[in-house]
Amino acid sequence: MRNRTYGSCLRTLALAAAASTALASCASIVEKTSGFAVASGLMTQDQAASSAKLAQAVDKTFEDITPEQEYYIGRSVGAQVLSTSRPYSNAAVSRYVNLLGQSLALFSTRPETFGGYHFQVLDSDSINAFAAPGGHIFVTRGMLRLCSTEHELAAVLAHEIAHVQFQHGLKAIKASRLSSVFTIIGTEAAKNLSPGKLQEVTAQFADSITDITSSLINSGYSQATEFEADKGAVAILQNAGYNPAALVSMLAAMKTRLKPGAPDFAKTHPDPETRIDRVRRQLGTLAPVVESPQSRERRTRALAGV
Repeated sequence: MRNRTYGSCLRTLALAAAASTALASCASIVEKTSGFAVASGLMTQDQAASSAKLAQAVDKTFEDITPEQEYYIGRSVGAQVLSTSRPYSNAAVSRYVNLLGQSLALFSTRPETFGGYHFQVLDSDSINAFAAPGGHIFVTRGMLRLCSTEHELAAVLAHEIAHVQFQHGLKAIKASRLSSVFTIIGTEAAKNLSPGKLQEVTAQFADSITDITSSLINSGYSQATEFEADKGAVAILQNAGYNPAALVSMLAAMKTRLKPGAPDFAKTHPDPETRIDRVRRQLGTLAPVVESPQSRERRTRALAGV
């Protein structure tokens, strides 16, 4: 009975956390309910203390997550992505995309993450790219096919690197009420929950990662964050010696491929025309870019046949 009640308490805690900003702090709610539960014999004192720590962690949701936590959260999201999307098994293409991506990341304001940047090509005809927390970046074969030059591919990757640079994925996760709760659940549950209940808590964590992954793939980031990532991408391209105007040509190419209801960038990104107007205004303040040597364009041939 106690184990079942404690499991219910954890679920109630999550609901309480979601309402905490509108009503009262989660910690104060749990403090009141836990006192009653202990007095009624429904919870032990240790379980009440664990619930209090969990609640305090939820109340700190909007505090900074450590780079290590961000990496493991992003890796969990990446694992979910790869459980439904098959990696593209072409070593030459993977090597090329990673070389370009790693090079561009060096010119961002966040050239290093805890686990480093990782670029994965997905074996999908959809036209899409997205970034999980900590530097886990995915791009589909369909998106690669849309890139006619290395400048355009660099624009796609720079946009996703900018998402990592500004920690957009992490902010989305915070909005989902995660953060240091993960660490606290791991330590407190291990001390106070039976193996069966510990498994239940682990499953709830997995469900949260599924929700985050679904948000990144199906709904995307907010319009404001997409605009910010475009701005960051222009700066990265400029610093790396690529033509930032390639972001405009890439967006124009995307616009021609829009398919209402398709599970691609049309669903997860703002209207390309709106983004193009904003990028063009930014480009007007930049110095002209000297075109790169033909070697860059020869490298793009690695994408032939994707």
